[in-house]
Amino acid sequence: MVYHIPVLLDEVLNGLQVRPGGVYVDCTVGEGGHSTAIMESCGPTGKLLGLDLDGQALGTAIQSLETYGCSNILVNDNFGNLVEIASKKGFDAVDGILFDLGLSSLQLEGEGKGFSFNLEEPLDMRFDSSQDLTAAHVVNEYSDKELIDVIRKYGEEPRARNITRAIVANRPIENSLALAQIVKRAATRKWSRTHPATRTFQAIRIEVNGELQNIECALHQTIPILKPGGRLVVISYHSLEDRIVKGFLRQESRESENFRLINKKIISPSQEEVKANFRSRSARMRVAERI
Repeated sequence: MVYHIPVLLDEVLNGLQVRPGGVYVDCTVGEGGHSTAIMESCGPTGKLLGLDLDGQALGTAIQSLETYGCSNILVNDNFGNLVEIASKKGFDAVDGILFDLGLSSLQLEGEGKGFSFNLEEPLDMRFDSSQDLTAAHVVNEYSDKELIDVIRKYGEEPRARNITRAIVANRPIENSLALAQIVKRAATRKWSRTHPATRTFQAIRIEVNGELQNIECALHQTIPILKPGGRLVVISYHSLEDRIVKGFLRQESRESENFRLINKKIISPSQEEVKANFRSRSARMRVAERI
C-alpha cells in the first residue's frame, strides 16, 4: 500500500527538466512517488538512482518501481554519502538531483516509530533502525540544558524551557502520545491548526537523525556529479532546512559560480494542492542549474 502523495509533482518534473533518456538521482526516494513520475517521463532509456535511509519506505518504492526493471537502482543509505554511492553505481554525471526533505505519511502513520503525536508508539524516530541514538534516549536521558538546546535550536520553540521542565518532571516517558500530551500542557499555546507538540517532535527527530548536518553535507556533494546544465531541486518544509538550502545556493551561485538560480522566489503548492494534501502546506521548493 502506498501512503505518500508526492508534493509539487508537476513543479518537480518541470524544475528537473526531465527528458527522455535522462539520468536522475532522487536522494529521498521514500515510497517512490516522485521517482515513478520521473521514470515515466524519461522513458525506457532513462536511468534513476534512488536513495533512502528508511528501509521500510524503500521497500514500498521497490514495488512501485519494479516495472522499470534495471532502469533504476535503489539504495538503502544516507544521502550524506551521495558521491560515494553515485560513483559505485555509475551515476558520475547526472541530469538532475532531487531532495524532498519531508516525512511521508507512511513514516507518520504506518511505521510505529513515534513520529506522530497522535499515536501511542515507542519513542524511536530513527530513519535508520541500526543506529544507536533514539528519541527515547533524547527525551529520558539528556540533561535539562541539552534538551532545552535541542528544542530551541531544532524546533525554534520559544517555550523550550517550560517544555523541558515538564518532560524532566514526567520521566520516564514511554511513548509518543504521552510525550505529546506533556508538551501540549506545557506549551500553553493558543489554538491553531498546528499541534502544540509539532516543534518539539521536529526538534527531537532532527537531533536523532542528524538531519541538518546531512542536508548540508549532501548539497555540497551535488556539485561534482551534476552535468553542466543539470538541475538541482530541493523541497524543504521548515525554516531550518530552507535556510541551509538558501545559504548553499547563494554561496554557490554568487561566489563560487557553480549554480545559476532558476527561481528567485520559493515555489509553493497551489491552494488546490493544499486542499488535496494538507501536509504539503509548508513545502517550499528551490531550483538551480549547474553551470
